[in-house]
Amino acid sequence: MSQVYKSLVSGPVPPSVATSYVTDVNSPAIPIANVLNVLGNDTTADNINGIRTDGSSGSNTLTVQLTNRLQGSTSTVGAVTAPIISFTPTVIGTYAIEYRVAAYNTTASLGAGYSVFGTARFDGVNSNLCGTPDKITNEEGAMSASNVTMTVSAGAILINGSGYAAQSINWSAVGLYTFVGA
Repeated sequence: MSQVYKSLVSGPVPPSVATSYVTDVNSPAIPIANVLNVLGNDTTADNINGIRTDGSSGSNTLTVQLTNRLQGSTSTVGAVTAPIISFTPTVIGTYAIEYRVAAYNTTASLGAGYSVFGTARFDGVNSNLCGTPDKITNEEGAMSASNVTMTVSAGAILINGSGYAAQSINWSAVGLYTFVGA
C-alpha cells in the first residue's frame, strides 16, 4: 500500500536559496539553476590572510585562492642556468620569499631538493637583494653539481636552476612571499 498522501492545500514552501555570494574580489558569484561551482586556485596577489575568494567570472563560479603564491617550472640541458620562477613586484616595499624547489635529472635518474629563503626590496623600478639568501640543499649523487640561486634582474626576482654537463634536469618550484611597504 502506498504511503503517498495528496493534500488539497499547497505543499511546503521550497527552502530559501541564496541568489548571490559576496566575494573578497571583483563581482559576486551568482548561482545558475541553484548551482554554484566552488573551485580552488592560487594567485600572486598580496593578501595578509593568505586566502581570498573571487567571483570575477561573472557567473556561477566562486574561486577560493591561496594568495602570495609563486610557482613555476623549467628544464635545463647541460651546464646552463634558467629561471624557474620570475616574479616582478608592482608595489614599492620589501618582499621576504620562501621557495621550495624539486629537481629531477632525467638523464641519470637522480633527484635534488632545495629550500631557499631570501629577501628583496623593490624601489618601483629595480629589485635589490637584501643580503645573501639562505639555502638548504638535499642532492643525490652527481646532482651535487647542480645548484639553485635567488637573484634579481632589473625589477624581477628570480629563482634559478643550474644544471651540469650532459644532463637534462626538470625543475619545479613553489614559493610564498610576505610583503610590507610604506
